[in-house]
Amino acid sequence: MQDLHGVFPYLVSPIGPDGRVLDDVLARLVEHLVAAGVHGLTPLGSTGEFAYLNAEQRRRIIEVVVEAAAGRVPVVAGIAATTTAEAVRQAREAEALGANGILAILEAYFPVPEAGVVAYFTAVADAVGLPVVLYTNPQFQRSDLSLPALEALSRHPRIGYVKDASTNTGRLLSIMDRTEGRMRVFAASAHIPAAVMLIGGVGWMAGPACAIPRQSVRLYGLCRAGDWAGAMALQRRLWRINELFARHALAACIKGALEIQGFPVGSPLPPQPALSPEGRREVEAALAGLEIHAEDA
Repeated sequence: MQDLHGVFPYLVSPIGPDGRVLDDVLARLVEHLVAAGVHGLTPLGSTGEFAYLNAEQRRRIIEVVVEAAAGRVPVVAGIAATTTAEAVRQAREAEALGANGILAILEAYFPVPEAGVVAYFTAVADAVGLPVVLYTNPQFQRSDLSLPALEALSRHPRIGYVKDASTNTGRLLSIMDRTEGRMRVFAASAHIPAAVMLIGGVGWMAGPACAIPRQSVRLYGLCRAGDWAGAMALQRRLWRINELFARHALAACIKGALEIQGFPVGSPLPPQPALSPEGRREVEAALAGLEIHAEDA
């Protein structure tokens, strides 16, 4: 199984007014991120508005990202469903389209008991021959991945990673300890990446890395080198982007940041709001402080 580590930006999903994926814009963004040195790409995560896209749009986004990446970095495609059968279908489709890994998300209207959660993710991993990253976000999901569930899933040969978007960094350490090294942890934008790396994380999958890829890669390199003083100095500068990401709507903030940098990715899909004028000013100021300009895009 492919080893996954490093900075995996959660890609935005550029959709035109007619509902079609803006292939050229997405491909250009992929090229920009690969050139910046990211270690992988994650389409159809939360920043990618997976919950607002139809099946055709999701499929096309994976196709474009895989083609544009051209094997230079792994593509870990998000799949999300309320039924196990649909999740399995999406996972198999992503594998057939050339994805190198699966980011598995459980959508739920009614709460799902722990046994059902384990069965859902197990079925996804059984259906493909790719590494599977479990994604849990207690703020938005009706059914969370408990420590016992994670321990059970960590024994599956293709489930070796979890991206935890809780705000509890201690939970990440508990996951590492409970699974005895079988489950490696990716941080989310709700966590401080340098802190997660310090306790044994393998990287981060997050929307802000889509807007500040070079700085994110630099931060990862400092962490891997054990230069914690340098890492924390850079982390403090970068955390402003995470703060804005938390304050404003997810896709709106990152799409706004990319628009400022010269990528016409458009607004979030309705009924999500676009970035407000005040939010745009805040994002522009934060990017200017990091010396990110449109000509760098």
